[in-house]
Amino acid sequence: MNHKQLIFALAFFLVSTLAFAQNGIIQGQVTTADNQALEFVNVGLKGLPKGSTTDRFGRFEIKNVPPGTYTVFASFVGIEKQEQTITLSSGETVTLNFKVKESSTDLSEVVITDFSSNRFYSDSSFTIGKLPLKDLENPQVYNSISSRLLREQVVTNMNEAMKNATGVTRLWESTGRGGDGAEYYSMRGFSVQPTLVNGMPNVNNGALDPANIETIDVVKGPSGTLFGSAVISYGGLINITTKKPFDLFKGEVGFITGSFGMNRVTTDVNVPISGSTAVRINSAFQSQNSFQDAGNRSSFFFAPSFKFQASERLTFLINTEFLESKSVNAPMIFLNRNAALKFDRIDPFLDNYEKSFTGNELSIRNPSYGIQAQALYKLSPLWTSQTVLSRSSTKTDGYYHYLFDAGDGDSFTRFISDRSGQTITTDIQQNFIGDFNLGQFRNRMVVGFDYYDQSIFNGSTGWVANGSVKLSDGSDTGVLTQAGVDDLLKNSFEGNSTGKSTVLSAYVSDVINLRSNLSVMASLRADRFEGKTDYWIEEEVKSQTALSPKIGVVYQPIQDKVSVFANYMNGFVNVAPRTVANVDGSNPRLQTFDPEQANQFELGVKANLLKDRLAATASYYDIRVKNRLINDPENINNTLQAGEVESKGFEFSLVASPFEGMSVIAGYSNNSAQVTKDNPVNGYLGLRPEEAGPEELVNFWLSYSIPSGGLKGFGVGFGGNAASEHLTLNRSNGTFTLPAYEVFNAAISYTSSQYLLSLKVNNLTNERYFSGWSTVTPQAPRTLAIGFNYRF
Repeated sequence: MNHKQLIFALAFFLVSTLAFAQNGIIQGQVTTADNQALEFVNVGLKGLPKGSTTDRFGRFEIKNVPPGTYTVFASFVGIEKQEQTITLSSGETVTLNFKVKESSTDLSEVVITDFSSNRFYSDSSFTIGKLPLKDLENPQVYNSISSRLLREQVVTNMNEAMKNATGVTRLWESTGRGGDGAEYYSMRGFSVQPTLVNGMPNVNNGALDPANIETIDVVKGPSGTLFGSAVISYGGLINITTKKPFDLFKGEVGFITGSFGMNRVTTDVNVPISGSTAVRINSAFQSQNSFQDAGNRSSFFFAPSFKFQASERLTFLINTEFLESKSVNAPMIFLNRNAALKFDRIDPFLDNYEKSFTGNELSIRNPSYGIQAQALYKLSPLWTSQTVLSRSSTKTDGYYHYLFDAGDGDSFTRFISDRSGQTITTDIQQNFIGDFNLGQFRNRMVVGFDYYDQSIFNGSTGWVANGSVKLSDGSDTGVLTQAGVDDLLKNSFEGNSTGKSTVLSAYVSDVINLRSNLSVMASLRADRFEGKTDYWIEEEVKSQTALSPKIGVVYQPIQDKVSVFANYMNGFVNVAPRTVANVDGSNPRLQTFDPEQANQFELGVKANLLKDRLAATASYYDIRVKNRLINDPENINNTLQAGEVESKGFEFSLVASPFEGMSVIAGYSNNSAQVTKDNPVNGYLGLRPEEAGPEELVNFWLSYSIPSGGLKGFGVGFGGNAASEHLTLNRSNGTFTLPAYEVFNAAISYTSSQYLLSLKVNNLTNERYFSGWSTVTPQAPRTLAIGFNYRF
């Protein structure tokens, strides 16, 4: 971040704090019918962007209120809204108390404090099925990661957040390169990137900032029926739901400092402009060095959002995100994919764990923005219209390099390029959402239309060899200065290229309640894809049509508590045409192909017991991919659409609050994946795909916050992740195994109505472990983070 951006961030914070300086005070207390203090009640002024939240004694205070007559209201989940009218004179302090009609016993099933509920459980998400379905009603499996959990765990990056999702592990960290520079994760045997924001495409070449995250929904299995194929995976999808404006004035400022020069400042300010309009602004500045001998990252994130309720039936929402990031990344170390593998031990990589093999002058920038505009219109009591326009842009500008196995069992050759590119996406979506009866059967239906456009531009240099690295002695003969690299690249250029693709889609999904405890979901999508690049002649523009069905059944043997579900889900990928020829090379021609298809069958059970205190999901899935391209065993000039992959496994996830103040998140997954049909020459037949990640994964987080007494608000947390061995390279020319690992984290905190103090230690035992996808990448050692948040 430059000095101007830092000054802007500080000025924004000061203005947000001082702009509301006024000259009166309204204070008081909120109690229940049996005179118990009620915490976390929202107290506000109608027509004025002022408000407060009650503390553990039920007390509130609203400062800097201008003189006048106001209606003061108190609202909270599970109580009837209370209102009182007061007149405030200049410099006066007015005291008023609210006593709600409900008793503390009446509210025992509602969240009285942050400590008495299953605070990390989310029962429903509109985005997951494009319908308002509860978890028990949804025949699909998903994990939701809340901002509350991210705050408790002192999360500062996307990878830390994703460690709370069952069966998910990171393969590649962000590289910053064009087209696919964001992080890669493995889910149900397939690679996936976080490419959806509020259910809309949002491609990014860099690392995402968590400052504007309300929830992360990790949806399992191929989901082409509702989300198409452009930005999701057969294993599932990662969707970020952003923070939205609301009707009270509130704010929060946070600061985190920690190991390796970590400094992070965040702000979250919500301002109601009028009774129908509100603005919310999230921002973050972060800088941190690598744990290795070189490398760093700095970023500035700014996310203003706007809500306008034009009438009782029409609401507009605008969400924007701007990210400026600059990083120096260690080059990924690629094992030899094409010749006999000479490495068989992890020891040489352990010996060079702290070596980055890069220089701090070789940085890469990834500026990006995303804008979404949404209109919600209540057509009738039964139907709602949702219109969404989304546009995103992400750029790559800087140096990207990697190390490739030289084949001698010791050295790696560095290849480097100055990358320059941009990806722009535009998406227009229209949904009609209904909830109606046909005869005696309830129907919840979405009918949607989607237009997606993606343009990719590239103007990078070529790839140039730049020295070599030896693991035996840690030596590096490469040039690691900007001037030196520029001199190497001065006569190299890939040439400008562009690629463009468009997808026009229509889809329908209907959940029919045959009985109150039995429902069937039937869905279908039709996709028309067209794409071309400037490498092709006009006649070679590819176009394809794909159909994607989805069927689900949910039966609740104990209604609203236990459900048994089954689903058949489909995903697909449009396949580019290829030039083929006869065995002797004659008759060259362009061959088109059908879309690649993935079909999942899944059976499982969900439970929501003890008044939401225990939520669990267990399922078995089987995903089969067909129509993958392979080389013709009998004709090297021909391509066949005959490859197949199978990925199957078991998953279990739990979110629970077994007693007051205690929270538990846990997950276990076991995956078996195999290439079942392929040309044996390719070297994959019968083997586990490298993108499948470890076969077994475990995640858990246990936290306890003292709910009452003199130590109320103090909390402790402990958790971690474990993985079995990972075959990062697994081909006929050799297999390289990354060792299994167990990593533990711990935190202590103090929470009040206005403050949060926290201390977090990641990787308590300083475990040295690796991730990869035909690569070997060291992961962070023990780190310490100290956080402070102030709410106003």
